[in-house]
This record gives sequence, C-alpha cells and structure tokens, in this order.
Amino acid sequence: MQIKTLELNNYRNYESLAIEFSPGVNIFYGENAQGKTNILESIYMCGTGKSHKGSKEREIIRQGCDEAHIKGEFTGDLGNIRVDVHLRKSKGKGIALNRIPIKKISELYGRIYTVIFSTEDLDIIRRSPVERRRFMDMELCQIDPIYVEDLINYNRILNQRRELLRKMDEVFPTPPDLLETLDVWDLQLVNYGSRIIKRRRQFIDEINSIIFDIHYDITSGEEKLKLIYEPSVDEDSFYETLIKNREKDRIQKVTGVGPHRDDFSFYDGDRNLKVFGSNGQQRTCALSLKLSEIRIIENIKKEKPVLLLDDVLSELDRKRQRKLLQGIGETQTIVTCTGVDEFVEQEIGEAKKFYIKNAAIVSENKEG
Repeated sequence: MQIKTLELNNYRNYESLAIEFSPGVNIFYGENAQGKTNILESIYMCGTGKSHKGSKEREIIRQGCDEAHIKGEFTGDLGNIRVDVHLRKSKGKGIALNRIPIKKISELYGRIYTVIFSTEDLDIIRRSPVERRRFMDMELCQIDPIYVEDLINYNRILNQRRELLRKMDEVFPTPPDLLETLDVWDLQLVNYGSRIIKRRRQFIDEINSIIFDIHYDITSGEEKLKLIYEPSVDEDSFYETLIKNREKDRIQKVTGVGPHRDDFSFYDGDRNLKVFGSNGQQRTCALSLKLSEIRIIENIKKEKPVLLLDDVLSELDRKRQRKLLQGIGETQTIVTCTGVDEFVEQEIGEAKKFYIKNAAIVSENKEG
C-alpha cells in the first residue's frame, strides 16, 4: 500500500496544498506549528475517517471556512483507490471511495492501511486505558471487518443501555416494560461484547508472537517483552456479572463491566513495566509495539501499510532511532521533523524532502 498524491483544501492551516509522494521515504521538515503534522493527520483520515488526535470536524476546517476537503490517491494490491473526505460544519462528514459515496464509515476500514507513530504513542504505557483500547480497536478495524461491525453494535447498545438506566432511575418502582427492555439490551450487549473480548484476546496473542523477537533484538537480549490482556470481565461470565451488577449500574447510570473497560499491560518477565519500567524502557516497548503493528498488517493482509512518523525521531536516542529506521524496510514512510538530521539520512538512504513553512511547500529535496 502506498499513497501517490494528496490534495488539501481549507484543511487546518492549509488553504490549498498538493503533494506527490515518493514510494520510499518522504520527509516533511520545518519549524514547529507550520502544518507538518496536519499532512499526516489527513492521510490517516483517508484510512480511518478520523483524526488520530481525536479532533472534531469543526476543529479541522480552516478558520473562517465552512468546509474542508481531502483527496488522497493510493495504490495497492487491489489497484488504485481514491478517497475523498468532505468535512462540513453544518452537515457533518461525507466520504467517497473512487467517487462513490459510502453510507457508513465502516465501509472505509480495510481499504487503506496506515500505521501512525506519534510522540503521544511513546507514552502509551503510562497513558490511560482509553488510549490502549483505542490502539486495539483501530488496529483490529483495519484487519477484521467482523470486528468493526461487532464494535459498532456494542457501542450502540452500550449507549442505549445507559439511557435506559437513566430512565429507570427517574421512575420508582421500575415499570415492567423497562425491565424487559433492559433484558433485551443485556443479551445483545453480552453477545457482541463477548465476541470483542475473544477477538482482542486473539489479537494480543498475535502481537506476542511477533513483539518478543523485535523487542529482544532492540534490547540486545536484555528484556523479554510480553503483553498481558486485561479484560474487565471474562466472556464466559459476562452475562452473570452484568446481571449481578444491575443495581449498581442503575445507581451509577453506567455499565460497570465490559470491553469498554478493558486494558492491556507490558511485562518483562513478571515485572510490570508500567509500574517498574524506566522512561527509556517504556519508550522501547512503544517502539516494539509499532513495529509489531506493521508486521501484523503485512502478515494478515499481505500488504505493507503506509507508515506515518510524526516528529517521533527527535524523542528517541540514536540506538532506538536506528532500530526504528531499520524496521521500516520497504514500507512507504512519511516523516515529520524540524530538521533533516545527517544520521537519519544515512540510515534511510534516499528520501524525498519537503520544506514546510507557513502552510506551504517552500522547496523540495533540499533544506531551505
């Protein structure tokens, strides 16, 4: 999978931008706050329909404008794919594949494969469980269409159950019809939730089959990394636990157990690296995780993803930089940085370079 061209209109700080990419390494460099990260964000949106920052559409549209547009042209094993993302303040978001509008964002998943590695990802071990669940969900949505549907249905039912719990709290005693509706929601929640838990467990096993060797190599054999999946409830006891906690859920007006509260941890042997790992060890784990993410897509989809590196090289020491760049291989890579470091150029070889200043490409293939 490769991105060939990208066009932006009224996107973030860009009024208009057109880029033609190299199939190898592409480096966007310049001072901070010039718009480098916005380019990576727009590519990521072509594959997921979402900002990796979690930004809302109104935050992405250029100030003073009502609409923004992204056009990305990709090529892969299935041929050429054009993705158009139309962002509107008043009417929400519209997405088209090869000029044909799609009805659901889930239709986009599995068409464009991207892996993004940002400075925030370096702290994934220390960050909240929400960030680690997002990692599992976004990766699985790219490789497993069944998981996409299960996740959509689970979240829909979870929201409906929350609203029902609020209604039940307003009426005493609880009418029989509300209890019957709750029974229906609970059965469906367990149905979809159990499948999500099972698939996540399998996914963590898939990562472990890859990440051990990657991490062992990066740490020169000093650490033996393993991910431990930590579901809030086991799939076999999900229904019983949900029923048992009904009264507590009604009082708190939330669903206390389920895959929306899952997590996973990083262990070196029996040592939890979130608790006992140094900052360097935690960042090495994050690096290993991202390299594993690339391999999983390659193994399952038989195609390389587009790798997006958002100013992450400056946060790594030379050893970790080298391991990351060596792990890229023949993967098309889009890099943002403040300057083209000589060491980086030596490791990645030939690269197409873009100097970004004031939301414009000032020059290509030379430092300005």
